[in-house]
Amino acid sequence: MPTPDSLSASDLDRLARRRAGMLVGWLVHATVFVAVNALLATVSFMNGHTWALYPFFGWGLGLAIHGAAVLLSRMGSGVMGRLVQRERELLARRNA
Repeated sequence: MPTPDSLSASDLDRLARRRAGMLVGWLVHATVFVAVNALLATVSFMNGHTWALYPFFGWGLGLAIHGAAVLLSRMGSGVMGRLVQRERELLARRNA
């Protein structure tokens, strides 16, 4: 994977759009999570029950994993780019 410095303008635009899309996807997920769980909590607690905690924690775990994947993909591309560049340099030295 090339480093961000070596990408063309169109490649940078494509990468920026992909990253922004991933973040927007997580924000939509989080918004729906809050809205639905607020409704579930209202219904549950008004009836004197606590069953709304089960979907909250289950879905919350999924939201956390989704957020971690988005965060790692944003951070990981720089790490991956550096590792790939290092491997290219090692291979180039071996073949020289």
